[in-house]
Amino acid sequence: MEVAGVAADGRIALMKIPQVAPDVVLLDVEMPVMDGLACLREIRKRWPALVVIMFSTLTTRAAAATLDALSLGASDYVPKPRGLRDPNEGFAYVKEHVVPRILALAPRNATQPAAETGRPRTRRAARAVPPARRIVVPSRADVMAIGASTGGPNALIALFERFTAPVQVPVLIVQHMPPLFTAMLADRLTARTPLRVREAADGDLLRPGEALIAPGDVHMIVQDSGAGVRVSTYTGPPENSCRPSVDPLFRSVAAVYGRHALGVVLTGMGKDGLRGAEAIRAARGQLVVQDEASSVVWGMPGFVARAGLADAVVSVEDMAAELMGRLAVGRAPVRLARSAAR
Repeated sequence: MEVAGVAADGRIALMKIPQVAPDVVLLDVEMPVMDGLACLREIRKRWPALVVIMFSTLTTRAAAATLDALSLGASDYVPKPRGLRDPNEGFAYVKEHVVPRILALAPRNATQPAAETGRPRTRRAARAVPPARRIVVPSRADVMAIGASTGGPNALIALFERFTAPVQVPVLIVQHMPPLFTAMLADRLTARTPLRVREAADGDLLRPGEALIAPGDVHMIVQDSGAGVRVSTYTGPPENSCRPSVDPLFRSVAAVYGRHALGVVLTGMGKDGLRGAEAIRAARGQLVVQDEASSVVWGMPGFVARAGLADAVVSVEDMAAELMGRLAVGRAPVRLARSAAR
């Protein structure tokens, strides 16, 4: 891996890209002359296949801009570290958080960089996975727990906007994101999809048709309080280098709901969710994962699929129908009100 070029602002970057033909662009949100969003729009027009990773500060304004960038086609983002006193700490942060994303997202097996051709690189052939396990008569699902990371915000929108009927169970979401980002993502999901989504708070009661997203930098689990199932949030050690982590949520859902749990694993780096998926499987719950072709990174869902834990491996475009079919088991059908469809 090498740095192909450096640009002080977006306009210079647009001139340099065809000269240095990079595989990946690390793009700051806040820049003079032309900011990151304006530059990203031009990159997507000229080089639609070029991988772009946003680099943004942990501020409300930058968080909103980063979510805008993801909706415009940015591949991923990395929040800038704050309060570092030693340059070596900055180097260590980049090595831990930026380099893995570059290596995971950089196209492979291409004869020409995407910035030269403007065309998507040839996709790698889908890796062989065990066939999805078959449940003749699935149990009624009473909760849906979703885990996602890289590419997750757009995958969640693509999934939720395709729901054609009310979701009759509580929905719990762990999306790997820092503070500020999760609350904004919840607002955007509510505005763009039929599902009501909000950031979870400790002690929240789970309600059918409502989705709770784990706040940034804290784990989220569920507990049976005797008067209903409630959310518990806590700042424990990271799991799989993640906080929030999917594994604690999945384990708690398996413990509380047993065979009535439905777990969903969307696009993301790493293997967070694998151990939790094993717990759901052991409790005889159901698991649906996103397929490789529609994933930005087939890490999290790929580990679950290759372990033979998934009941179904489907594209994000087909997942809503798959999930609605499973949620309909044991329930009378309910139509989505026209006013709820956005």
